[in-house]
Amino acid sequence: MASYLDMELLRFTTAGSVDDGKSTLIGRLLYDSKSIFEDQLEAVKVASERMGNKEFNLALLTDGLRAEREQGITIDVAYRYFATPKRKFIIADTPGHIEYTRNMVTGASTADAAIILVDARNGIVEQTRRHSCIASLLQLPDIVVAINKMDLVDFSKRIFEKIQVEYGEVAKKLGLKRVYYIPISARDGDNVVNSSERMPWFKGRPLLELLEELPVGGESRAAAGRFPVQYVIRPQKDEYHDYRAYAGRIAGGNFKVGDHITVLPSGSTSVITGIEEMGVELECAWAPESVAIRLKDDIDISRGDMIVKNDELPCISSEVSLLVCWLNHRPLRTGSKYIIRHTTNELIGIVKEIQFKVDVNTLDEVPGSVEVHMNDIARIRLKTAKPLKYDRYAENRTTGSLVLIDEATFETVGAGMII
Repeated sequence: MASYLDMELLRFTTAGSVDDGKSTLIGRLLYDSKSIFEDQLEAVKVASERMGNKEFNLALLTDGLRAEREQGITIDVAYRYFATPKRKFIIADTPGHIEYTRNMVTGASTADAAIILVDARNGIVEQTRRHSCIASLLQLPDIVVAINKMDLVDFSKRIFEKIQVEYGEVAKKLGLKRVYYIPISARDGDNVVNSSERMPWFKGRPLLELLEELPVGGESRAAAGRFPVQYVIRPQKDEYHDYRAYAGRIAGGNFKVGDHITVLPSGSTSVITGIEEMGVELECAWAPESVAIRLKDDIDISRGDMIVKNDELPCISSEVSLLVCWLNHRPLRTGSKYIIRHTTNELIGIVKEIQFKVDVNTLDEVPGSVEVHMNDIARIRLKTAKPLKYDRYAENRTTGSLVLIDEATFETVGAGMII
Protein backbone atom coordinates (compact mmCIF):
# COMPACT_ATOMS: atom_id res chain seq x y z
CA MET A 1 0.00 0.00 0.00
CA ALA A 2 1.31 3.45 -0.95
CA SER A 3 1.95 6.03 1.75
CA TYR A 4 -0.80 8.62 2.24
CA LEU A 5 1.28 11.44 0.75
CA ASP A 6 2.10 9.40 -2.37
CA MET A 7 -1.48 8.26 -3.03
CA GLU A 8 -3.32 9.54 -6.10
CA LEU A 9 -6.09 12.10 -5.56
CA LEU A 10 -9.41 11.89 -7.43
CA ARG A 11 -11.72 14.88 -7.34
CA PHE A 12 -15.32 14.13 -8.26
CA THR A 13 -18.61 15.97 -8.12
CA THR A 14 -22.15 14.74 -7.66
CA ALA A 15 -25.11 16.12 -9.58
CA GLY A 16 -28.72 15.30 -10.22
CA SER A 17 -32.25 16.47 -9.64
CA VAL A 18 -33.71 17.36 -6.24
CA ASP A 19 -34.17 14.33 -3.97
CA ASP A 20 -32.23 11.98 -6.22
CA GLY A 21 -30.12 11.09 -3.17
CA LYS A 22 -26.81 12.85 -3.77
CA SER A 23 -26.14 13.68 -0.14
CA THR A 24 -27.31 10.25 0.99
CA LEU A 25 -24.92 8.60 -1.48
CA ILE A 26 -21.98 10.61 -0.21
CA GLY A 27 -23.01 9.89 3.37
CA ARG A 28 -23.06 6.19 2.53
CA LEU A 29 -19.58 6.39 0.94
CA LEU A 30 -18.20 8.16 4.00
CA TYR A 31 -19.97 5.87 6.46
CA ASP A 32 -19.14 2.55 4.81
CA SER A 33 -15.51 3.57 4.17
CA LYS A 34 -15.23 4.43 7.89
CA SER A 35 -14.34 8.07 7.17
CA ILE A 36 -16.64 9.58 9.83
CA PHE A 37 -15.50 10.67 13.30
CA GLU A 38 -17.51 9.67 16.36
CA ASP A 39 -18.50 13.28 17.13
CA GLN A 40 -19.79 13.71 13.57
CA LEU A 41 -21.89 10.57 13.87
CA GLU A 42 -23.30 11.74 17.18
CA ALA A 43 -24.21 15.16 15.74
CA VAL A 44 -26.02 13.53 12.80
CA LYS A 45 -27.89 11.15 15.13
CA VAL A 46 -29.11 14.11 17.18
CA ALA A 47 -30.11 16.04 14.06
CA SER A 48 -31.93 12.99 12.68
CA GLU A 49 -33.94 12.60 15.88
CA ARG A 50 -34.73 16.33 15.95
CA MET A 51 -36.13 16.05 12.41
CA GLY A 52 -38.27 13.07 13.40
CA ASN A 53 -36.35 10.53 11.36
CA LYS A 54 -36.59 7.02 12.75
CA GLU A 55 -33.51 5.99 10.79
CA PHE A 56 -30.00 7.45 10.79
CA ASN A 57 -30.13 10.16 8.05
CA LEU A 58 -26.92 9.78 6.03
CA ALA A 59 -27.67 12.93 3.99
CA LEU A 60 -26.96 15.08 7.06
CA LEU A 61 -23.29 14.10 6.90
CA THR A 62 -22.90 16.46 3.94
CA ASP A 63 -25.71 18.97 4.39
CA GLY A 64 -23.58 21.04 6.75
CA LEU A 65 -25.49 24.34 6.83
CA ARG A 66 -28.32 24.68 9.32
CA ALA A 67 -30.65 25.90 6.56
CA GLU A 68 -29.84 22.78 4.55
CA ARG A 69 -30.68 20.49 7.44
CA GLU A 70 -33.90 22.33 8.27
CA GLN A 71 -35.15 22.35 4.67
CA GLY A 72 -33.82 18.92 3.76
CA ILE A 73 -32.04 20.25 0.65
CA THR A 74 -28.50 21.03 -0.42
CA ILE A 75 -27.91 24.77 -0.97
CA ASP A 76 -24.17 25.26 -1.22
CA VAL A 77 -21.32 23.12 -2.56
CA ALA A 78 -20.20 20.83 0.27
CA TYR A 79 -16.67 19.46 0.04
CA ARG A 80 -15.81 16.24 1.82
CA TYR A 81 -12.56 14.29 2.02
CA PHE A 82 -11.91 10.61 2.53
CA ALA A 83 -9.41 7.93 1.59
CA THR A 84 -9.19 4.22 0.98
CA PRO A 85 -6.03 2.08 0.92
CA LYS A 86 -5.82 2.78 -2.84
CA ARG A 87 -6.66 6.46 -3.31
CA LYS A 88 -7.57 9.82 -1.75
CA PHE A 89 -10.81 11.57 -2.70
CA ILE A 90 -12.30 15.06 -2.64
CA ILE A 91 -16.08 15.11 -3.14
CA ALA A 92 -18.07 18.17 -4.21
CA ASP A 93 -21.75 17.67 -3.34
CA THR A 94 -23.65 20.19 -5.49
CA PRO A 95 -27.29 21.36 -5.27
CA GLY A 96 -29.94 19.92 -7.54
CA HIS A 97 -32.15 23.01 -7.80
CA ILE A 98 -32.08 24.86 -11.13
CA GLU A 99 -31.36 28.19 -9.39
CA TYR A 100 -28.07 26.75 -8.10
CA THR A 101 -26.67 25.87 -11.52
CA ARG A 102 -23.68 28.13 -10.80
CA ASN A 103 -22.85 25.96 -7.77
CA MET A 104 -22.72 22.87 -9.95
CA VAL A 105 -20.30 24.68 -12.27
CA THR A 106 -18.16 25.64 -9.27
CA GLY A 107 -18.04 22.07 -7.97
CA ALA A 108 -17.34 20.54 -11.39
CA SER A 109 -14.70 23.05 -12.50
CA THR A 110 -11.85 21.24 -10.70
CA ALA A 111 -13.30 17.70 -10.86
CA ASP A 112 -11.83 14.68 -12.64
CA ALA A 113 -15.20 12.93 -12.84
CA ALA A 114 -18.90 13.45 -12.19
CA ILE A 115 -21.44 11.14 -10.60
CA ILE A 116 -24.86 11.97 -12.04
CA LEU A 117 -27.66 10.46 -10.02
CA VAL A 118 -30.90 9.35 -11.61
CA ASP A 119 -33.99 8.36 -9.61
CA ALA A 120 -34.93 4.94 -10.98
CA ARG A 121 -38.64 5.83 -10.62
CA ASN A 122 -38.37 9.01 -12.71
CA GLY A 123 -35.68 8.20 -15.27
CA ILE A 124 -33.97 10.98 -17.25
CA VAL A 125 -35.37 14.42 -16.32
CA GLU A 126 -34.51 18.02 -17.21
CA GLN A 127 -31.89 18.41 -14.49
CA THR A 128 -30.18 15.21 -15.66
CA ARG A 129 -29.75 16.77 -19.09
CA ARG A 130 -28.75 20.15 -17.62
CA HIS A 131 -26.01 18.72 -15.42
CA SER A 132 -24.82 16.44 -18.22
CA CYS A 133 -24.55 19.48 -20.51
CA ILE A 134 -22.49 21.32 -17.89
CA ALA A 135 -20.23 18.27 -17.49
CA SER A 136 -19.80 18.28 -21.27
CA LEU A 137 -19.00 22.02 -21.36
CA LEU A 138 -16.44 21.55 -18.58
CA GLN A 139 -14.83 18.65 -20.47
CA LEU A 140 -15.09 16.15 -17.60
CA PRO A 141 -13.52 12.94 -18.96
CA ASP A 142 -15.50 10.42 -16.87
CA ILE A 143 -19.23 10.33 -16.12
CA VAL A 144 -20.71 7.78 -13.72
CA VAL A 145 -24.49 7.45 -14.04
CA ALA A 146 -25.68 6.11 -10.68
CA ILE A 147 -29.26 4.91 -11.05
CA ASN A 148 -30.44 5.27 -7.47
CA LYS A 149 -33.40 4.01 -5.42
CA MET A 150 -33.40 0.64 -7.14
CA ASP A 151 -35.00 -0.72 -3.96
CA LEU A 152 -38.14 1.26 -4.85
CA VAL A 153 -38.49 -0.41 -8.28
CA ASP A 154 -37.91 -3.97 -7.04
CA PHE A 155 -34.31 -3.95 -8.34
CA SER A 156 -35.66 -4.20 -11.88
CA LYS A 157 -33.06 -5.02 -14.52
CA ARG A 158 -35.51 -3.85 -17.21
CA ILE A 159 -35.81 -0.36 -15.67
CA PHE A 160 -32.03 -0.07 -15.30
CA GLU A 161 -31.47 -1.01 -18.94
CA LYS A 162 -34.22 1.36 -20.13
CA ILE A 163 -32.56 4.31 -18.34
CA GLN A 164 -29.16 3.21 -19.65
CA VAL A 165 -30.47 3.39 -23.24
CA GLU A 166 -32.12 6.80 -22.64
CA TYR A 167 -28.99 8.30 -21.16
CA GLY A 168 -26.88 6.79 -23.92
CA GLU A 169 -28.72 9.05 -26.37
CA VAL A 170 -27.98 12.10 -24.19
CA ALA A 171 -24.30 11.12 -23.91
CA LYS A 172 -23.99 10.65 -27.67
CA LYS A 173 -25.46 14.08 -28.41
CA LEU A 174 -23.20 15.78 -25.87
CA GLY A 175 -20.08 13.90 -26.92
CA LEU A 176 -19.35 12.61 -23.42
CA LYS A 177 -16.08 10.68 -23.42
CA ARG A 178 -16.45 7.78 -20.99
CA VAL A 179 -19.77 6.85 -19.35
CA TYR A 180 -20.32 4.15 -16.71
CA TYR A 181 -23.68 2.89 -15.39
CA ILE A 182 -24.28 1.46 -11.91
CA PRO A 183 -27.63 0.51 -10.28
CA ILE A 184 -27.53 1.45 -6.60
CA SER A 185 -29.51 2.00 -3.43
CA ALA A 186 -27.68 4.77 -1.57
CA ARG A 187 -29.89 4.39 1.50
CA ASP A 188 -29.19 0.67 1.90
CA GLY A 189 -25.69 0.59 0.40
CA ASP A 190 -26.34 -1.67 -2.60
CA ASN A 191 -23.47 -1.41 -5.12
CA VAL A 192 -22.02 1.63 -3.33
CA VAL A 193 -19.04 0.17 -1.46
CA ASN A 194 -19.96 -3.51 -1.75
CA SER A 195 -21.65 -5.46 -4.55
CA SER A 196 -25.37 -5.98 -4.08
CA GLU A 197 -26.75 -9.46 -3.44
CA ARG A 198 -30.16 -8.12 -4.42
CA MET A 199 -29.02 -7.34 -7.99
CA PRO A 200 -27.07 -10.45 -9.06
CA TRP A 201 -27.81 -9.61 -12.70
CA PHE A 202 -25.40 -6.61 -12.51
CA LYS A 203 -21.91 -7.83 -13.31
CA GLY A 204 -20.12 -4.48 -13.03
CA ARG A 205 -18.08 -3.04 -10.16
CA PRO A 206 -19.58 -1.23 -7.17
CA LEU A 207 -19.20 2.54 -7.17
CA LEU A 208 -16.24 2.88 -4.81
CA GLU A 209 -14.25 0.24 -6.64
CA LEU A 210 -14.86 2.08 -9.92
CA LEU A 211 -13.79 5.41 -8.36
CA GLU A 212 -10.58 3.78 -7.14
CA GLU A 213 -9.70 2.80 -10.70
CA LEU A 214 -10.71 5.83 -12.81
CA PRO A 215 -7.71 7.42 -14.53
CA VAL A 216 -6.43 10.64 -12.92
CA GLY A 217 -4.53 13.49 -14.56
CA GLY A 218 -4.07 11.88 -17.94
CA GLU A 219 -5.31 14.92 -19.86
CA SER A 220 -3.07 17.43 -18.07
CA ARG A 221 0.00 15.20 -18.42
CA ALA A 222 -0.62 14.76 -22.15
CA ALA A 223 -0.98 18.52 -22.69
CA ALA A 224 1.77 20.87 -23.88
CA GLY A 225 4.32 22.05 -21.27
CA ARG A 226 2.96 25.03 -19.32
CA PHE A 227 4.47 26.61 -16.19
CA PRO A 228 2.78 29.81 -14.94
CA VAL A 229 5.23 31.58 -12.61
CA GLN A 230 3.84 32.29 -9.15
CA TYR A 231 6.90 33.57 -7.33
CA VAL A 232 10.57 34.40 -7.94
CA ILE A 233 12.85 32.88 -5.28
CA ARG A 234 15.83 35.10 -4.43
CA PRO A 235 17.34 34.20 -1.02
CA GLN A 236 18.84 37.17 0.87
CA LYS A 237 21.69 35.21 2.45
CA ASP A 238 25.16 35.92 1.04
CA GLU A 239 25.95 32.26 0.40
CA TYR A 240 22.98 32.12 -2.01
CA HIS A 241 23.68 35.40 -3.82
CA ASP A 242 23.72 33.68 -7.25
CA TYR A 243 20.60 31.60 -6.63
CA ARG A 244 17.42 32.35 -8.57
CA ALA A 245 14.49 30.00 -9.13
CA TYR A 246 10.91 30.35 -10.33
CA ALA A 247 8.18 28.69 -8.27
CA GLY A 248 4.82 27.56 -9.54
CA ARG A 249 2.54 24.67 -10.37
CA ILE A 250 2.95 22.89 -13.70
CA ALA A 251 -0.29 23.47 -15.63
CA GLY A 252 0.35 20.98 -18.41
CA GLY A 253 2.76 18.37 -19.71
CA ASN A 254 6.22 17.98 -18.21
CA PHE A 255 9.56 19.78 -17.91
CA LYS A 256 12.99 18.16 -17.81
CA VAL A 257 16.47 19.38 -17.02
CA GLY A 258 17.99 20.37 -20.36
CA ASP A 259 14.69 21.46 -21.95
CA HIS A 260 14.92 24.54 -24.18
CA ILE A 261 12.24 26.98 -23.02
CA THR A 262 10.65 30.31 -23.91
CA VAL A 263 9.46 32.85 -21.35
CA LEU A 264 6.24 34.65 -22.26
CA PRO A 265 5.34 37.40 -22.90
CA SER A 266 8.95 38.61 -23.35
CA GLY A 267 9.92 35.80 -25.75
CA SER A 268 13.30 35.31 -24.02
CA THR A 269 14.77 31.82 -24.33
CA SER A 270 16.93 29.71 -22.05
CA VAL A 271 17.60 26.15 -20.86
CA ILE A 272 16.39 24.46 -17.66
CA THR A 273 19.38 23.67 -15.41
CA GLY A 274 17.51 22.40 -12.35
CA ILE A 275 14.10 21.42 -10.98
CA GLU A 276 13.39 21.24 -7.24
CA GLU A 277 10.45 19.89 -5.27
CA MET A 278 10.60 20.64 -1.54
CA GLY A 279 14.40 20.74 -1.65
CA VAL A 280 14.73 17.51 -3.67
CA GLU A 281 16.39 17.72 -7.09
CA LEU A 282 14.36 16.21 -9.94
CA GLU A 283 15.29 15.33 -13.49
CA CYS A 284 11.68 15.66 -14.66
CA ALA A 285 8.42 17.03 -13.24
CA TRP A 286 4.84 16.57 -14.47
CA ALA A 287 1.54 18.40 -14.13
CA PRO A 288 0.16 19.16 -11.58
CA GLU A 289 3.33 19.13 -9.43
CA SER A 290 4.43 22.31 -7.65
CA VAL A 291 8.14 22.87 -8.25
CA ALA A 292 10.88 25.51 -8.55
CA ILE A 293 12.69 25.77 -11.89
CA ARG A 294 16.20 27.18 -12.40
CA LEU A 295 17.38 28.53 -15.76
CA LYS A 296 20.78 28.89 -17.39
CA ASP A 297 20.31 32.58 -18.21
CA ASP A 298 19.54 35.53 -15.98
CA ILE A 299 16.18 36.64 -17.41
CA ASP A 300 13.73 39.22 -16.10
CA ILE A 301 10.81 37.02 -15.05
CA SER A 302 7.98 37.92 -12.69
CA ARG A 303 4.65 36.57 -11.42
CA GLY A 304 2.17 36.15 -14.27
CA ASP A 305 4.82 35.18 -16.83
CA MET A 306 4.69 31.68 -18.32
CA ILE A 307 7.53 29.26 -19.08
CA VAL A 308 6.81 26.99 -22.07
CA LYS A 309 8.80 24.65 -24.28
CA ASN A 310 10.20 26.20 -27.46
CA ASP A 311 8.28 23.78 -29.67
CA GLU A 312 5.00 23.97 -27.71
CA LEU A 313 3.98 27.63 -27.79
CA PRO A 314 0.46 28.59 -26.64
CA CYS A 315 -1.94 31.02 -28.29
CA ILE A 316 -1.17 34.67 -27.54
CA SER A 317 -3.90 37.25 -28.08
CA SER A 318 -5.60 40.19 -26.38
CA GLU A 319 -8.97 39.15 -27.82
CA VAL A 320 -10.56 35.77 -27.02
CA SER A 321 -13.93 34.06 -27.32
CA LEU A 322 -15.11 32.11 -24.33
CA LEU A 323 -18.09 30.41 -22.78
CA VAL A 324 -18.89 32.13 -19.51
CA CYS A 325 -21.08 30.87 -16.68
CA TRP A 326 -22.47 33.94 -14.95
CA LEU A 327 -22.39 33.71 -11.14
CA ASN A 328 -23.71 37.09 -10.02
CA HIS A 329 -27.15 38.68 -9.60
CA ARG A 330 -25.98 41.74 -11.54
CA PRO A 331 -26.17 40.88 -15.26
CA LEU A 332 -23.24 40.90 -17.66
CA ARG A 333 -23.60 43.45 -20.45
CA THR A 334 -21.60 44.44 -23.52
CA GLY A 335 -19.04 47.11 -22.58
CA SER A 336 -18.68 45.93 -18.98
CA LYS A 337 -15.14 46.02 -17.56
CA TYR A 338 -13.78 43.36 -15.20
CA ILE A 339 -10.59 42.16 -13.54
CA ILE A 340 -9.48 38.99 -15.33
CA ARG A 341 -7.55 36.30 -13.45
CA HIS A 342 -5.93 33.75 -15.73
CA THR A 343 -3.43 31.28 -14.25
CA THR A 344 -1.14 33.54 -12.15
CA ASN A 345 -1.83 36.63 -14.25
CA GLU A 346 -4.20 39.48 -13.44
CA LEU A 347 -5.31 42.14 -15.92
CA ILE A 348 -8.28 44.21 -17.07
CA GLY A 349 -10.76 43.00 -19.69
CA ILE A 350 -13.78 44.48 -21.47
CA VAL A 351 -16.74 42.49 -22.84
CA LYS A 352 -16.84 43.44 -26.53
CA GLU A 353 -19.75 41.23 -27.60
CA ILE A 354 -22.36 38.79 -26.28
CA GLN A 355 -22.57 36.37 -29.20
CA PHE A 356 -25.30 34.04 -27.90
CA LYS A 357 -26.59 32.23 -24.84
CA VAL A 358 -26.44 28.45 -24.54
CA ASP A 359 -29.55 26.39 -23.83
CA VAL A 360 -28.01 24.15 -21.17
CA ASN A 361 -30.67 21.50 -21.72
CA THR A 362 -29.77 20.98 -25.39
CA LEU A 363 -26.51 22.94 -25.98
CA ASP A 364 -28.37 24.83 -28.73
CA GLU A 365 -27.48 28.48 -29.42
CA VAL A 366 -29.95 31.19 -28.38
CA PRO A 367 -28.96 34.33 -30.37
CA GLY A 368 -29.95 37.94 -29.81
CA SER A 369 -28.97 38.20 -26.14
CA VAL A 370 -28.10 41.63 -24.74
CA GLU A 371 -27.65 40.56 -21.11
CA VAL A 372 -26.39 37.46 -19.34
CA HIS A 373 -28.10 36.73 -16.05
CA MET A 374 -27.14 34.59 -13.07
CA ASN A 375 -26.86 30.88 -13.95
CA ASP A 376 -26.81 31.67 -17.68
CA ILE A 377 -24.06 30.26 -19.89
CA ALA A 378 -23.15 32.40 -22.88
CA ARG A 379 -20.50 32.80 -25.52
CA ILE A 380 -18.82 36.22 -25.34
CA ARG A 381 -15.88 38.03 -26.91
CA LEU A 382 -13.43 39.55 -24.43
CA LYS A 383 -10.68 42.12 -25.05
CA THR A 384 -7.87 42.33 -22.51
CA ALA A 385 -5.46 45.15 -21.72
CA LYS A 386 -2.49 42.80 -22.25
CA PRO A 387 -2.27 39.63 -24.35
CA LEU A 388 -3.31 36.37 -22.73
CA LYS A 389 -1.09 33.28 -23.02
CA TYR A 390 -3.65 30.51 -23.32
CA ASP A 391 -4.78 27.19 -24.77
CA ARG A 392 -8.27 26.16 -25.70
CA TYR A 393 -10.17 24.79 -22.70
CA ALA A 394 -10.61 21.48 -24.55
CA GLU A 395 -6.80 21.16 -24.64
CA ASN A 396 -5.91 22.41 -21.16
CA ARG A 397 -8.47 23.12 -18.43
CA THR A 398 -6.02 25.31 -16.49
CA THR A 399 -4.60 27.60 -19.17
CA GLY A 400 -7.96 27.54 -20.98
CA SER A 401 -9.99 28.92 -18.07
CA LEU A 402 -10.29 32.29 -16.36
CA VAL A 403 -12.50 34.13 -13.89
CA LEU A 404 -14.07 37.58 -14.11
CA ILE A 405 -13.99 39.75 -10.98
CA ASP A 406 -16.03 42.86 -10.23
CA GLU A 407 -13.71 45.89 -9.96
CA ALA A 408 -15.73 47.53 -7.19
CA THR A 409 -16.64 44.60 -4.92
CA PHE A 410 -13.89 42.10 -5.90
CA GLU A 411 -16.58 39.40 -6.17
CA THR A 412 -15.99 36.57 -8.62
CA VAL A 413 -18.86 37.14 -11.05
CA GLY A 414 -18.08 34.80 -13.95
CA ALA A 415 -16.18 31.63 -14.84
CA GLY A 416 -14.93 31.37 -18.41
CA MET A 417 -13.79 28.56 -20.70
CA ILE A 418 -11.76 29.77 -23.69
CA ILE A 419 -12.90 28.23 -26.97
